[in-house]
Amino acid sequence: MTQFVQRSNVLPLYDQNTKIRVDLIFSFLAYERQAMERANPVLVEGYPVKYASLEDIIIHKIFAGRPRDIEDAKSILQRNPGFDRSFIELWLRELSTSIDKNLIKEFQTILPS
Repeated sequence: MTQFVQRSNVLPLYDQNTKIRVDLIFSFLAYERQAMERANPVLVEGYPVKYASLEDIIIHKIFAGRPRDIEDAKSILQRNPGFDRSFIELWLRELSTSIDKNLIKEFQTILPS
């Protein structure tokens, strides 16, 4: 588990009683901090819970790059045609500079027709 957390900056938690799974995400990039600020608060049983924006979910999924993440991103885009394409491309272009991968190209392959 320690290696996974160090590699992914994600600590998955699971409560056996409620069957609720939560991922604690440690942020180090400016983009990640801004994504947390953009998160949308929703009341869940009277408690505010912040959810990532659709665009930030897509960015995270494409950056992660696992086949399941790419399929998730494609499905989300197909069901939500009003997404902000320019915002996603802006951040994917920025994040592409930190890794040896063309994230824009990956994004373009999953865009709805």
